[in-house]
Amino acid sequence: MVVGGGRVGSRKAAGLAEAGARVRVIAPRAAAGLRAHQWERRNYRPGDLKGAFLAFAATDDRRVNRAVAVEARRRRIPVNVADSLEDCTFLAPARVSRGDLQIAVSTGGQDPRLAKQLRQRLEAELKRADR
Repeated sequence: MVVGGGRVGSRKAAGLAEAGARVRVIAPRAAAGLRAHQWERRNYRPGDLKGAFLAFAATDDRRVNRAVAVEARRRRIPVNVADSLEDCTFLAPARVSRGDLQIAVSTGGQDPRLAKQLRQRLEAELKRADR
């Protein structure tokens, strides 16, 4: 389950799909890549996590993200909240993949921007190595 249809939600959904998950997205608007998943074009409502295995709260509304986290905890569903380390029950590292090579970068949630920058640098280096 991904709640939120922007860039962050798109990245989370893409990673889930790459791992073979069936992705459900709830968002009133969704980036083009998210529309390929099971997209429900509406706002999040309590009860939406019923049957979910994993949840990502990735909206630009702190109250909605918090509500998703509260429901996930109540249902004992692991949840990652884009704007609140305290509400997360798991962290998702920045990943670089090239064939069988997998590299994960994590700052323990303390500096997601740094993790993203390091991931981008690693991707650039791997591209140069492929030439």
